[in-house]
Amino acid sequence: MFQERKAAFKTPPMKDSGASQDVRRAKALEEQKRRRAERIDSSRQLDFFADLTLGPSDEEGDDTEDVVREGISQFASLLPPPPADVNSTLPPAAPAPATPATPSEPAESITPDVNMQTQAPKKKKRKGKGRATAQPARFGGKKNAKASKWADKCMYAELLEMRDGFDVSGDLRDGIPDDIESGWVAVAPVPVGKRCLAVTHQTSGIAGVVPNTTLRSRVLGKPLIKPFPSILPPQTVLDCILDENWRENGILHILDVVTWKGQDLADCDTPFRLWWRDTRLSELTSFPPPPNAAPPAQQRTLYQFPHPTTFAPIPYHTDTTLPYLLSTLIPLTRTARRLPITVPILSGAEADPDATMDLDVDGEGGPAPLVQLQTAYADVQSDGLLLYVAQATYEPGTSPLSSWVPLRAYQTHEERIERETTGGGGSVAESPLDVFQRLIRRRAAAGSMAGAPEVEMAP
Repeated sequence: MFQERKAAFKTPPMKDSGASQDVRRAKALEEQKRRRAERIDSSRQLDFFADLTLGPSDEEGDDTEDVVREGISQFASLLPPPPADVNSTLPPAAPAPATPATPSEPAESITPDVNMQTQAPKKKKRKGKGRATAQPARFGGKKNAKASKWADKCMYAELLEMRDGFDVSGDLRDGIPDDIESGWVAVAPVPVGKRCLAVTHQTSGIAGVVPNTTLRSRVLGKPLIKPFPSILPPQTVLDCILDENWRENGILHILDVVTWKGQDLADCDTPFRLWWRDTRLSELTSFPPPPNAAPPAQQRTLYQFPHPTTFAPIPYHTDTTLPYLLSTLIPLTRTARRLPITVPILSGAEADPDATMDLDVDGEGGPAPLVQLQTAYADVQSDGLLLYVAQATYEPGTSPLSSWVPLRAYQTHEERIERETTGGGGSVAESPLDVFQRLIRRRAAAGSMAGAPEVEMAP
């Protein structure tokens, strides 16, 4: 049962509405453009200038005879009376008559008492009586638990709807976007891991030493691991994929950037966000890995990362032409990616209990352990291909502006039961990447045939 729920949870959403994915994608893009125009207009504050005028023009005529010229004497009654002067010979102005107190409002109530309570005393709550009944906890959760503000904030892609067929007019309708060669950006190979958000906050301490980063899950927004120190600047939000073997390689894959140093980049288009991601990550300085997090029984032979230390951006490609997809992107999606990582060499005391640890003398004259580092390589398995609309901005939740082409086929619950009952037989679903490659190849062949010149045969 757990494996079935896990497989169903990983399956990307696929809308079953009457409108096709192309229609929903166009509507989503128009909605983004409308919201962006409204934000720009509100930032300009055009409503404050709507009623302004420069006065009547010269063409409206000279109506000077209708203008009433008045002085400032009409405002003299609004001024307060002048203070009484001792040397003045004029009698002081008579004070205004006091308003007599009405019987319902005695004179003593005008001046409040200092010891008077301004608020009614709070009533003590009685246990077990008059208390609102709390909702029972479901699925092992806490009572009245508030949803995290980071829940469902990732831009989650829809599964690309691909099909073999033609419409009534005979045109090819395979689900591949018509502007695949000019209006899209490809991200490949997407590694296998858990989708999350990397959120950094402001801390008082040394960068890379004080914990300043938290990994939030995609659905619920809960922390995946404890806060850890990182080289990322404060007030930064990154869309990431936590590698499935991060304990062994310490890799956190950076997919997209939402906020960088408090600057919102979600309203920027896809190529600019990915360029900003690579540029800013390349400017960060690296720190040595933390101490070994492996259990004492495994410390002599295995090093484990307590938290991610390598922030690797996933490669993106603005060239999405059909020949480049067939020759480069699709084969690249099928291969594993090899990334360099920095791992400390286990000291002699960990490798051999009888050996002595090498010591180095620090600047103050005290002994300090010498940490030696080495460069290793980690193989990262691919999970599929991501396609983003180039003009689209980053929006939270599931969006048709991002399409997912997985490397392996997802099996439904019915297909899994059928294979188990037949003893592993039955038809195996075709890989979505194989379908994508076949449709791209067919479209490229159709385009080459349509662009070929017609040759007249001699009789």
